[in-house]
Amino acid sequence: MAELLTIGVFARAARLSPKALRLYDDLGLLRPAQVDDDSGYRLYAPEQLDQARLIAWLRRLGMPLERIRQIGELPTPEQAAQIGAYWEQVLAETAERGRLATFLVDYLSGRGSAMGTLGIRYAARSETGPVRDSNEDTAYAGPRLMAVADGMRGPGGDRASAAAVDALKSLETATVAADDLLGSLAEAVRVAARSVGEIDGDTATTLTALYWSGSRLALVHIGDTRAYRLRDGELSLITVDHTYVRSLVEQGRLTEAEAAVHPQRSLLVKALTGTGEETPDLSLHEAAAGDRYLLCSDGLATTVPDPELRAVLAGPGDPRQVLDELFTRAYAAGAHDNVAAVVADVVPA
Repeated sequence: MAELLTIGVFARAARLSPKALRLYDDLGLLRPAQVDDDSGYRLYAPEQLDQARLIAWLRRLGMPLERIRQIGELPTPEQAAQIGAYWEQVLAETAERGRLATFLVDYLSGRGSAMGTLGIRYAARSETGPVRDSNEDTAYAGPRLMAVADGMRGPGGDRASAAAVDALKSLETATVAADDLLGSLAEAVRVAARSVGEIDGDTATTLTALYWSGSRLALVHIGDTRAYRLRDGELSLITVDHTYVRSLVEQGRLTEAEAAVHPQRSLLVKALTGTGEETPDLSLHEAAAGDRYLLCSDGLATTVPDPELRAVLAGPGDPRQVLDELFTRAYAAGAHDNVAAVVADVVPA
């Protein structure tokens, strides 16, 4: 048996401090091979160095100690998967903080000022469709709020989508300054998540919503429901699908054409679950008179291609007529999912 190392020697070899090793012992992350009965000194075996170095590396990643403890109990392949999942979470949270920082810089430097008072004309529609026998989609449009949610995971899906949207409706009558739209919407989404979590059974929902005041629009998005904006004849997708396949596209591992036919293209990596772990995208936008917005579930987005969406949205008709045409095209294309959508036109008040 190799000679045991004192805590000082082991700490230097592992590039950890003796204080850190004592903490890891107390937390059960890294127990010494032996503790001297007389002196109480901790002694370590040389083969424990790999474990110690892994802990040190994970701490450098910023991983919480409890999560490191859980990873330390797993086989090596599963450790790799868990570390990858943790880093994806870090990147998502960093991106979200980056968006918030950009918003704060624009707002505090005066580049986020309102452009005048605007109004909206809107219509909402949600239908089971020609194939399904139940509707898990919810669509809502009001004077200040537009939202679409797509429930999932069994019979509670319809209640999950309805609960999420209902929790946001209090924003319609809330007194909120234009510069606090994003914070108010974020708090309402936290309430929505709790409402979803209170539903019996394992259920979840996507959620995409626009909340507005003056010319400012606050957008929240989680899942694969989408928000589009038509401005000056150009259609822009202003949300990013939280799906496994979309993540592969952004990593350069799939092309857009491959993603369109991938068998797991509907597999979500984020949704509103009520677990407290949700990290929805939040962003602030400036609206302009003449803009047309579309929120829709994947039942519409996956059956009507973007060129057709642009053609319908850019065509004549009020929001209700445009919705009717979009639903007609979705059904003609063989839509097998529920379909929900909101169309809103920005007009001078």
